[in-house]
Amino acid sequence: MANSKHQHETALSIVVPCYNEEEVLPETSRRLAALLDRLIEDDLVTSGSRVYFVDDGSADRTWELIESQSQADPRFQGIKLTRNHGHQNALLAGLFTVPGDLIVSIDADLQDDIEVIIDMVKRAHAGDDIVFGVRQAREKDTMSKRVTAQMFYKLMRRMGVDLIYNHADYRLMSRQAIEILKDFPEINLFLRGLIPLIGLKTSVVEYDREERFAGESKYPLRRQISLALNGITSFSVTPLRMITTLGLVMFLISTALGLWAIWLRLATDAVVPGWASITVPIFLLGGVQLLALGTIGEYLAKTYMETKRRPRFLIETTTQKSSDGQAST
Repeated sequence: MANSKHQHETALSIVVPCYNEEEVLPETSRRLAALLDRLIEDDLVTSGSRVYFVDDGSADRTWELIESQSQADPRFQGIKLTRNHGHQNALLAGLFTVPGDLIVSIDADLQDDIEVIIDMVKRAHAGDDIVFGVRQAREKDTMSKRVTAQMFYKLMRRMGVDLIYNHADYRLMSRQAIEILKDFPEINLFLRGLIPLIGLKTSVVEYDREERFAGESKYPLRRQISLALNGITSFSVTPLRMITTLGLVMFLISTALGLWAIWLRLATDAVVPGWASITVPIFLLGGVQLLALGTIGEYLAKTYMETKRRPRFLIETTTQKSSDGQAST
């Protein structure tokens, strides 16, 4: 972001992906409204700054609440997707469609400290184009959540994926960073790995993660595993290289066993074990082959999805205000 831009000329947009968040949405709206008031009072952003809720095909009253909030307060706007496109695509829908000089993405569950947005905006005024929100402490998370999260980040690093440790999707991006992100056309999205590839000037702000204010987590273990697999196969070819290495090792072991069997037959009177020497290698090699085919299939499936070039998200309606102040769709 250009340093010559005065603080009071900076418009901020806060993008909040929502999926069945009716229990937490009123409190999220209240806190974000108070935060906008402070930012405007401190002359950090313009009075035209907005909050955009992106309804990712919710099955509860989420969209109804978004519409009501939009009618009551013009600073809140809604974007309704045609169906559930997934968190990453819903987030992208907001990032690519909302206006603003600075765009902050944050989840609706209030686990991420919204007060950190103030520090993010100040960093942006100092010249940073991307500011990552990093979880400093996770004591409020369950033991299983902490363990799986730590395993996730360590595994991704081992696979060569460039990630910000303990950073999810809480970040600020300048308009320039957003425009560069639009040049990444892939369908299989993993924004935590994609955004560090943008470059530009970045910084980190730390915060303590809180408990979810209400509702249930939208990232159970199954979805965490799916996210990890998507991240690995989208940004790393290490699994394919591991298959090559494993194949080489199995070839060397098989060759050694074959030479050993020939030596026993020609040089000694010992009998080569029958059942074990045949059955165990068959099961071992069969398992290795299935694992290899599954890994290759995952990469092939991603290639298949990319070649179809289907839309990453589809917008059904919005709550943008018309010139007469009435909500329009």
